[in-house]
Amino acid sequence: MKKLEEISSLSYVLLLRGINVGGKNKVVMSELRQLVTDMGFANVKTYINSGNLFFQSEKPRADILAQFEQLFAENYPFIQYFSLFSQEDYEKDYRALPDWWHRDLARKDVLFFTEKMDKERAVERVRSFSLRDEVVHFGVLGIYWGKYTESEYLKTSYHKQLMKEDFYRQVTIRNSKTAEKILKFLQH
Repeated sequence: MKKLEEISSLSYVLLLRGINVGGKNKVVMSELRQLVTDMGFANVKTYINSGNLFFQSEKPRADILAQFEQLFAENYPFIQYFSLFSQEDYEKDYRALPDWWHRDLARKDVLFFTEKMDKERAVERVRSFSLRDEVVHFGVLGIYWGKYTESEYLKTSYHKQLMKEDFYRQVTIRNSKTAEKILKFLQH
C-alpha cells in the first residue's frame, strides 16, 4: 500500500530547449538537480546532458511553471523555452502513437511543444508541408516525425522546410530512443 505522500505527489519531466549544444548555453546537470531540489521538488534526476529533468511534486502545475520561470530568469536566462509534462499526460500521448512509430524507420523524432509557443500555428504549418519519404503524427504534447530512409533525408520536408519555420526555435526535439527513455524514467 502506498503512503499518503506518494499518492498525492505527481511525477513530471521538464525538457529544456537549446542547452549544452556546441559549448553554448551551458547547464551543469548536477547543479541544476541541486537547484531544483532546493526549490522543494522530490526525487530530482536528469538523463543525459540535453536537459531532461525528472522530479515529483504535489504543487499545482501553474506554481511549478512559475518556479521554473523564476529559476531560469535568475540562473539560466538563455533558457526561454521548455516543456513540462506529467507522467499521466506523457503516457497518454505515447499510447496514442500510430503503428509506424514502433517500426524500424531511418529516423524518428519528437518535436515537443514548449510552454510559450503557439501549438496550433505549428501544427497548421506542418500540415501544409508536402511530405516526402516521411510520416507525421500530431500528438497532444508534440509532433512525432518519421523518416523512412536515410538516403532521402536531405529531400524531406523535415530537412528542407522545418528548420526555416519560426516555431522551429521554440520546440524541443528528442529522438525516439530518448523519448522512450523519458517514458521509462517517468514510470520508475
